[in-house]
Amino acid sequence: MTTEIQSTRKYLTPREAAAQLGVAVGTLAVWRCKKRYGLNYVKIGSKVGYRQSEIEKFLDKRTR
Repeated sequence: MTTEIQSTRKYLTPREAAAQLGVAVGTLAVWRCKKRYGLNYVKIGSKVGYRQSEIEKFLDKRTR
């Protein structure tokens, strides 16, 4: 993926986000499609990116 999303490194690719969360890339796609869990993402054209801060907030909400 050689896009502006990747080159600025402000956003994680779905593969990188999935690795940090310990889930499959397909799981993130289902979460986006079903609007499950409220994990915010950025969509530019057909590309999807995740802010590191959103991944951290997502994990913080689920810390018990």
